[in-house]
Amino acid sequence: MYEVEVKVPADLEAVRDRLVDLGATSRGAVVQVDTYYDAPHRSFPDTDEALRIREEAPADGSDAATLTYKGPLVDDESKTRTEIETVVRDGEKLDAILTTLEFQPAATVRKERDRFAFEGYTVTLDAVDDVGEYVEVETEIEREPELESARDGAYDVLERLGLDPDEQERTSYLELLLES
Repeated sequence: MYEVEVKVPADLEAVRDRLVDLGATSRGAVVQVDTYYDAPHRSFPDTDEALRIREEAPADGSDAATLTYKGPLVDDESKTRTEIETVVRDGEKLDAILTTLEFQPAATVRKERDRFAFEGYTVTLDAVDDVGEYVEVETEIEREPELESARDGAYDVLERLGLDPDEQERTSYLELLLES
């Protein structure tokens, strides 16, 4: 599976208002804390990969953790990459397993996210601690030949929100945090 994603810096309140005007469906707000790891056998920053545990606290008070592997970017025009995820019951125990296997925590990214569904895409308004405010437009596809159409659709959503796809930020929140 591929995650097709475009991300731009934005004024979140203005985009939220535009989403409401366009009839987007709110999918709720969450706080996510992502702990990224580096592998003992290769450097994920060097290979453009990522391994993270995401702890998520939805507005309803329930807790969930997800283990995610992200492969290298597959094109030069978006943040499209292979993504494999699985839900885990206990993020702390998973952290203990990874660190016992010599995977090292590299950094933690905390963000408040407000998600919307709009015309087959997920639009996420992100306030990222120590990084800034961004809007992500994403969808998932099964096969690489679907990439161009999905990416063009994401650009169209950005434009309908009054945002410029040419301002796209292909750097991950982790990288932006480490650069700051």
